[in-house]
Amino acid sequence: MKRSHLPVAYMPLVDAAPLIIAQEMGFAESEGIALDLIAAPSWSSVRDMLAFGRVEAAHMLSPVPVAMAMGLGGVKTDLSAVSVLSVNGNVIGVGRALEERLRDIGYGFDFADPVKAAAALAEVRSGPVVFGVPFPFSMHVELLRYWCEGTALGAGGIEIRTVPPPLMATALANGDVDAFCVGEPWGSVAVDQGSGALLLPGKAIWGFAPEKVLAVKTEWAESEPALLGRMMRALWQAGRWLAKPESRSTAGEILSRKNYLDVSPELIDRALSGQFTVSDRGEQRRVDSFVEFHHGAATFPWRSQAKWIAHRLQQSHEAAASPSLDEVARVFRADLHRSLLSEAGVDMPGASEKLEGAIRHKTAVASTRGELCLMPDVFFDGRIFDPEALD
Repeated sequence: MKRSHLPVAYMPLVDAAPLIIAQEMGFAESEGIALDLIAAPSWSSVRDMLAFGRVEAAHMLSPVPVAMAMGLGGVKTDLSAVSVLSVNGNVIGVGRALEERLRDIGYGFDFADPVKAAAALAEVRSGPVVFGVPFPFSMHVELLRYWCEGTALGAGGIEIRTVPPPLMATALANGDVDAFCVGEPWGSVAVDQGSGALLLPGKAIWGFAPEKVLAVKTEWAESEPALLGRMMRALWQAGRWLAKPESRSTAGEILSRKNYLDVSPELIDRALSGQFTVSDRGEQRRVDSFVEFHHGAATFPWRSQAKWIAHRLQQSHEAAASPSLDEVARVFRADLHRSLLSEAGVDMPGASEKLEGAIRHKTAVASTRGELCLMPDVFFDGRIFDPEALD
């Protein structure tokens, strides 16, 4: 088989691991492809590189294809999210000034309770808290807003400022932002540099949030299905490898290399193991399945999740276009995911939508092989999102 080279844009984050591991561990080669991975300086660069043909695929924030389908962001290329690359993986943190105020009122940085954290933050703030986030259309923004709306912080309790992930610790140290929501390892970098402390994992707000997707131009997906399928299978194999505990050490060493994340393997291991240092006092907290690449149909692009994102964007962006949510949700290509991964024998869910937030325990569901269990996906406030109620 002649090997095809596919340029792929990514941001240097732990959740880019499926792309990096697929290339480094031979999963791409076994499918007859090579992933030419191109690190981007910002999420807008990733989007533009894909939209304007610089790359064939991209490690993409899950809300970006949805926002573009709604006419938001000024770029009009039709994108398809053909797989979810990672579930969860974000951290919320505060700078030293807020950390000290929180400690003064006895807050213990349990890294677990969103309601308690919001109440403490509301008590010590002197105005809206300025949060650094990587991009306006991101799960970071949607999680923060959802958290604020349902707690003492209130809907107007924060302001949003865009900061590229690798610059988040510097922005915090310089006082450009009061707090942040960012993907690892950049929250842990802020802790180790003494810029702040970690308040919550994103998982504490939504238990199974689609964080990054594999995005391609819809035209390319439909004209090159064989090539796309080879890439998707390589990434699925990489995600399964990453899910094995015995893979962590090797994964951390590979991701830490200068040409990828260029941080210590120990920082990367915090995300992969879920064992976090939340402050420069050395306080340790554990988060099971902090980031997920495989279990619980983690790669499946649920259209109900796309609808949740679209519904949130409709509420916060009055200028959003008004196609039906059902139409917008089709950018999460459950159809292509099913057809192009069938050769790998992947166990697929029988439905393309589900009640989001309804699964409280590991639950068996109807699937192609009858062996699939979905993982807990609860929202912190106990609400359930019914995609059919919006149609």
